[in-house]
Amino acid sequence: MSAKRAIFSWLSAVIFILVSIVAAEVKADSLASFLPDIAPEELVPGADGFGQVRDDVKVAPILKGGETVAWAFLTSDFVGTTGYSGKPIHVVAAIDDDAVLTGVKLVKHSEPIVLIGIPESKMVALTEGYAGLDLKIEAATGGEGHELDIISGATVTVMVIDDSVVRAGIKVSRALGLGGLSQVETGPKREIDMAREGTEDWSTLSGDGSVRRMTLDVGQINKAFEDTGDARVLKRPEPGEPDDTYIDMHVALASVPSIGKSLLGEAEYKNLVEWLEPGEHAILMLGRGIYSFKGSGYVRGGIFDRIQLIQGDNNVRFFDKQQRRLGELATDDSPSFVELDLFKIPADVEFDPAQPFRIQLLAQRAVGPIEKTFLTYDLGYKLPEQYLLPMAAPKVIEDATSEAAAKSALWKRIWKDKTFEIGVLGAMLLVLTGVFFFQFQATANARVFYWFRIGYLTVTLFFLGWYANAQLSVVNLMALAGSLRSGFTWDAFLMDPLVFIQWFAIAAALLFWGRGAYCGWLCPFGALQELLNKIARAFKVPQITLPWGLHERLWPAKYMIFLGLFGLSMVSIPMAETYAEVEPFKTAIILKFVREWPFVVFAVALLVAGLFIERFYCRYLCPLGGALAIPARIRMFDWLRRYKDCGSPCQTCANECPVQAIHPTGEINPNECVDCLHCQVLYQSDTKCPVVIRQIKRRAKTGTADIKIPVQGKPPANHPNAKTT
Repeated sequence: MSAKRAIFSWLSAVIFILVSIVAAEVKADSLASFLPDIAPEELVPGADGFGQVRDDVKVAPILKGGETVAWAFLTSDFVGTTGYSGKPIHVVAAIDDDAVLTGVKLVKHSEPIVLIGIPESKMVALTEGYAGLDLKIEAATGGEGHELDIISGATVTVMVIDDSVVRAGIKVSRALGLGGLSQVETGPKREIDMAREGTEDWSTLSGDGSVRRMTLDVGQINKAFEDTGDARVLKRPEPGEPDDTYIDMHVALASVPSIGKSLLGEAEYKNLVEWLEPGEHAILMLGRGIYSFKGSGYVRGGIFDRIQLIQGDNNVRFFDKQQRRLGELATDDSPSFVELDLFKIPADVEFDPAQPFRIQLLAQRAVGPIEKTFLTYDLGYKLPEQYLLPMAAPKVIEDATSEAAAKSALWKRIWKDKTFEIGVLGAMLLVLTGVFFFQFQATANARVFYWFRIGYLTVTLFFLGWYANAQLSVVNLMALAGSLRSGFTWDAFLMDPLVFIQWFAIAAALLFWGRGAYCGWLCPFGALQELLNKIARAFKVPQITLPWGLHERLWPAKYMIFLGLFGLSMVSIPMAETYAEVEPFKTAIILKFVREWPFVVFAVALLVAGLFIERFYCRYLCPLGGALAIPARIRMFDWLRRYKDCGSPCQTCANECPVQAIHPTGEINPNECVDCLHCQVLYQSDTKCPVVIRQIKRRAKTGTADIKIPVQGKPPANHPNAKTT
């Protein structure tokens, strides 16, 4: 005990020192935090310094001989476009007085697409290529005054960078009055006439512009690709006759009552209204022909990368959770379509249904095994006048309250979209709770319980891990600590419902059973380790049992790792997140081993060690396990039953414990136990437990009644010499 106290005293001292050296909180992801790492001449040739970041507009003057020659800005300060990671791609750019970009630097991103084969240098070069872009032209053309250089395999990421640089640059130009650009007048907005509910047929809707259409045939698309001058496209023309339909695409604003009821029907329109939150709109997209406007990119990355909605300076890309399929149209005279889809436009993207917008289609053609070339086509849309109310009075400018409402609407929409996943997780938690409360009944049949556990761990790995990416991490705890320091709000934590639910379930489980409820049953990486070890045992891979003395000195390592990371997060959360790669969860579960080789080698090495020492990582290295074990000491109940004979002389449970959580003296260490319940299987075994075997023999000699295995509380009178831990 003195050694343990010394270890925890040392760790406490380390944490105290780390916390005490923090003079102030680090400002993360701000223009001021990125500028020290950028040389002024990288943004403007010959520049020699930066001025202070302005308070009114988040820009910093770039100086040359004391004179301001350009302005530096961070794109994420002006636009909130996110990519595959769900986080902004941070780019620092410089703009001169003529509204021309003089330099662009990619400073930070969390895009997994770059981690799975796209060289970082390629993304950096693409970003820096925006130097020289004239934002006056972009403002006049709605961001279409330049060629978009798509990198195969990173379509969405490139589009996010393009959208961020162009839109943020235009906003900065207008805010500073650069290049003659001025702020857009925000006069009274037109409102949709929600009382107009009459229905029309397809011919009327398509005739008056309620439904807009764009058609391309095979001959047109082949010629357009040929006109690009790329000789590679000539080798792979679109097959078919020139008059064959390449794509026939129609668009309608389905959230307008009259249009929606005409095309969807009363019942389906009612479903649409229930799907939409206040301030949201929806477009109906219809398609037929060889080319799909959806493609398959959304299956891999969750984003429809072939279409986007553009209105003024705003670009809207649709995620898979913002899409619903439609079975058929309600209009009797409409053509038949292969694709019928509704797309939700979020409330926080500043979409104005009364203003014109366009749907941009990205047409692609493979020119190599993995390379593609692209063309864009626009389908313009303007809501006909009959659906609008007369000019309304100006509205009061929205304040912070509406911002909070928008955030609330966002997480509520996410929860609604993940109804299936939440339902499955709820069922898993309900089943696990039942097993723990009735553990003696659950473990009565060793073979049944073994296969139940294998099945449960398989669901944990494939559903919670590889499908839902709901692997918890010590990074979650560091983010919580950072939020508590900077001003806690629920919004950020509610954005991932599966993670949120698991953390609340863990908080309750810690009071009853300790950390094992998560570590032993709900952790996808823990499940992966155990399942691989079971396979290894089936192939007769030798198992290594570390001497108790060595084992007891190794398990504190995970506590040291956790406290070190936690202390580091007090200084710098980004740095702590970097060192948190000691968790192989991102590599093995989130990215499914598709990552740079050092990370894969590290994760595989831990799994290989687990083939010989079951749950090697859980036992000795997992900082999350260490973090959960600390508050788990306050648990209110001891559920795992032990006999007086356990440890003296019987060592069966200690020898068979998968993680060596049972001391040679018979006590179970709840900080190391993963609640696999194997000891409870042995507790009732008539072939392995000496106490049960002895009672069976005595019963056979005396003819007494069957021994009853206790369900809860103390063992019964006819089950002597029993004790609890």
